[in-house]
Amino acid sequence: MPPRVFALFLATLFSGAGAAQAAPAFDPGTLKGPAGRTPNEVMVLGTAHLAHLPPAFQPDSLRVLHERLRAWNPRIIAIEHLSGQQCATLRQYPQRYEDTVRAYCKWDPAPARATTGLDVPAATAEIDRLLAHWPEQPTAAQRRHLAAVFLAGGEPDSALVQWLRLEPAERKEGDGLDAGLVAALEKRAGGKGEDALIAAPLAAALGLERVYAMDDHTADAPDADPQAAGAAIGKAWNNPATAKLRAMDEQLHARLGDAAGVMAMYRSLNDPARARLLYDSDFGAALEEPSPQQFGRGYVTYWETRNLRMAANIREAIGMQPGLRTLVIVGASHKWYLEAYLNQMHDVRIVPTDQVLR
Repeated sequence: MPPRVFALFLATLFSGAGAAQAAPAFDPGTLKGPAGRTPNEVMVLGTAHLAHLPPAFQPDSLRVLHERLRAWNPRIIAIEHLSGQQCATLRQYPQRYEDTVRAYCKWDPAPARATTGLDVPAATAEIDRLLAHWPEQPTAAQRRHLAAVFLAGGEPDSALVQWLRLEPAERKEGDGLDAGLVAALEKRAGGKGEDALIAAPLAAALGLERVYAMDDHTADAPDADPQAAGAAIGKAWNNPATAKLRAMDEQLHARLGDAAGVMAMYRSLNDPARARLLYDSDFGAALEEPSPQQFGRGYVTYWETRNLRMAANIREAIGMQPGLRTLVIVGASHKWYLEAYLNQMHDVRIVPTDQVLR
């Protein structure tokens, strides 16, 4: 090889290697501001999906967690649900999102549209208008009306916040709530998920008017061969890290009969040592699965995209009310991704969950 060509080859080789290993020239997470102003503190609480816990779990066992979260006093609460706006969009594309809508957009805003005359876009605009001029002491009629508008906008969790802020005697029909919507709110109040057991009652207890649905499923897409994809990724998940996580969770689930056991579960789910174990069990394993179709890489693409868009939704909610504390309640496997992505934001400070779980 001529010397000049060889030198060019070496330069290309080593410049490529250096580019792959070099730290980024610009790291936004190191540049925090604004100076001298109250920071945007964000705590990401990783949770089990409570409705899927074994029968030993009882909602009363959450009382210590509630007390700790109330004491931390977040003024914004974000939850792992899809917004009414996103569900309205997904419903327009059944070719891609039919399964997503069936799984994640279970609330039907049509009955509330019938009582309020508002479709999802109009209701969303009306929610913003009402809250921008919300009185310090709203009447029961105003709360019932806002609940109805939230339902029309596809935001049933925020409607539940308004419902819980009403005196029991005022939880009745009227102001846009008919008998069917009242029954739906009562049913939701007795739900077994994080929305009904943590987010909505916490928001009501703290005097908040709503919660923010920050999940995102626009990255969902049907697999070309679902059976083959499921088999390939399932095989990748069958690994020692998965076995270790399963054993840990079985031990924790055996203790869910009281508040001490529930707090032990939350401490485990939010332990930083769990992050790498979860990666090795799930996303890292999928990334390396050897199928010719590279199903695992597609799965990781979906996962990272979903978390990035969730982080963007949270960041938007924070920016509407700067200088407040935000609590994000999310499935534990999302926690570490959201913390990492949100920490890249100039105007976000991540608060460890140790403050409430220790």
